[in-house]
Order: sequence, then structure tokens, then C-alpha cells
Amino acid sequence: MKIIKGMTLVLCAAALVVSACSKKSGGAKAEAPFHIGVVTGTVSQTEDDLRGAEELIARYGKSNEGGMITHIIYPDSFMDQQETVITQIVTLADDPVMKAVIVNQGIPGTAEAFKRIREKRPDILLFAGEPHEDPLVIQQAADLALSCDFISRGYTIPWAAKQLGAKNFIHISFPRHMSYETLGLRRQVMEEACKDLGLTWIFETAPDPLSDVGQAGAQQFILEKTPQWVAAYGKDTAFFCTNDAHTEPLLRQLISNGGIFVEADLPSPLMGYPGALGIDLAAEAGNFDAILKKVESSVVERGGADRFGTWAYSYGFSVSAGLGEFAKKIIEGSTTLDDTDALYAALGEFTPGANWNGGFYIDANTGVRARNQILVYMDTYIFGKGYLNTTEIEVPQKYYNIKFNKPQ
Repeated sequence: MKIIKGMTLVLCAAALVVSACSKKSGGAKAEAPFHIGVVTGTVSQTEDDLRGAEELIARYGKSNEGGMITHIIYPDSFMDQQETVITQIVTLADDPVMKAVIVNQGIPGTAEAFKRIREKRPDILLFAGEPHEDPLVIQQAADLALSCDFISRGYTIPWAAKQLGAKNFIHISFPRHMSYETLGLRRQVMEEACKDLGLTWIFETAPDPLSDVGQAGAQQFILEKTPQWVAAYGKDTAFFCTNDAHTEPLLRQLISNGGIFVEADLPSPLMGYPGALGIDLAAEAGNFDAILKKVESSVVERGGADRFGTWAYSYGFSVSAGLGEFAKKIIEGSTTLDDTDALYAALGEFTPGANWNGGFYIDANTGVRARNQILVYMDTYIFGKGYLNTTEIEVPQKYYNIKFNKPQ
């Protein structure tokens, strides 16, 4: 069913030169002919997404300084402030030269905001990165939705865990996330994959950072429970959590107490590792080769070789920047919305040499292939070991046919 297989995105020397020449420090030299709006979360919730927007600003300048990019940030408590979020996004359409709006991550309310923009400004491109809303909802509102391949990774993550010696697999989440089709269906695929691969499946519930306990309370829970889980299930247990805020405390305790961690929900060497390891990456900011090496060195030094992994480049960073780059090329007329090769090339500007796999989303209930939602994933990198070549694995067709059972 998947139509894009193991595409290698290599950034050629010529593209590097163009990129370097296009970067601006201190604003644009001339008024940009159009603007692109980029909406991300905060540093505390989704730092990589925000850094991707900052990369676009570094290349093309801020719109209020004559450049191209308008960056706004939605609140951490977005579930309680959906109307505020919707208004924030829709306000971007008041700019007469706004030609694209990108929301990464596409939190609840994004589809409604897109519908309202469409009513007043049908000329604006609407892109959702990592949408939280159900596929059919976002597909009806967005020109393009780009998601981490929650179906394929539902198999490849347990598969990778087994390659690292795991005997058990613990999935940590909470009801709000399990109600999302993308996350809930991946959980179902993971459970089935664990059964087929011979791993013991364990589901653990943790507090939602958006609940009354807040982010601090949710992280404290993970700090306290992880050593207990390792003691109960053993060090040959792989852990996976669906929330970014849970990732750092989980990694901190796994590094100290043992356990296996294949990759984060939205993988990046910046996701959880710097805080968990206590390393400063200020000098390496924006240089993912250097970031990966420094994190790897620290993980190996702490005894985590062959037991901890990530993606070599940040998914959130790549999506914010890559969708912005793709939108720019469409607006300038050098490509079209349906050119998936150009989309992958735009992502590739920020992930040179990385192996990707992906394909169009197919609804398991209807068998209908979406025309405007693409699922992607990158090869898994294991510290002290290297790439696992997960993008070359043939994921059995049965997992694409699993239907989502939404919790009641």
C-alpha cells in the first residue's frame, strides 16, 4: 500500500550553496513579495517545532522586518484555550500578502481554523504538521497534512526493541491521547506487533500534562514510577511514551536504572536527551551532526550503548522547516502541491543523507487512500551501534488493515 520506499534524501553541494546564500542575519534586504505563517508550540512543550520555524526566519527573515516568515506560538494549555488558538491561526489570514499557513503540531482546533481561513481567503495554502485531529477531519480542512507514520512505526519500534534484546514492551499514555486515531491506532498496532514478535505487552497510564496536575506533576509521576517499572519488569524492557513532556524524565530514569528506549514519539536527539543527560548543546545549536555526536558520546559514557535510540535529525524541526520550504516553492511556481518528490526534497534540505520511508494514508475502515495526507518516518539510529535500517523493513500488510477502536 505504501508508495514511497526507502527514499534517500541527500543534500547536494549546490543546494548547500543556495541555502547558505539565502540565509539572512538581521532581517531581509528587501520587502518579501509574500508571507508564510508558521504556528508552533512553546519551547517547553515542542521545542524542535519552534526551532524549525526559527530556521525559516534565519533563511528568509521576519515578515515585520521586511522578510517572509510570521511565527506565532500557541499556548501550552491549548486544550482549554481552543477558541484562542483558532483565533490566533485565523488572524494570520488578515495579512493581505499571506500565502500559506503552517501549523505544527496540528493541535485540536486546527481544522476549524483552516475552515474559517478557507472561507475568507481561499488563496492561502493550509498545511498541518503532525495533526492531532482524526485523519478524515484534517483531510477535509487542509491542503496537506504530514504525519509521522503511526502505522508503520507501530511495527518497526517493537521490531527494533527486539533487535536490542527487549523481552517486554511498556507503552505509557493517557486517555486523551488514546482517543486520537493516530495515537490510538498505533497503540493497537504495537500491541499486535508485540504479540507476533514474542514481546510481552504492558500498558501503563500516566497523568496527562494538560490535566490539573500540570506538566510538573506529570513529570514527577514518571520520575517516581520508572524505577519501579524497571524493578518489576527487568532491564530488558523497552519503554515508549506518547507525550513529549514525559520523555525527559523517562530517559533520565532509564539511563540511571536500566531499560531500553528505541525512539521518542516524535524522535530527535534533542527530545529528552539533553535534559536527561545534563548536557549543554548551546554551542551545537542547529548542527544536528554535532548534536547527535555529543548526545551519543554521553549516552555511551553512561553505559547506554546499543540500548537507546533516536532519529538522527529532529522530526519536529524538519516538518516545520520542510513544510515552509515546500510552501515557498509552490507559491513561487517552481513546484506544485501534488509533487511528492518536491515535498521530500524540501524535507531533505534539513535532513541531508537521511533515509525516509512513507506513503499516503489509507483509511482502514474504507480502504480509501487519502490524496492530501502523507505518513513518513526516518531510519532509527541506535547510540553506539548506528542505523538499524528500519526504513528497509517490509511491514506486514495485516497491520495496515487494523481498524481503530476508539475508547468509549
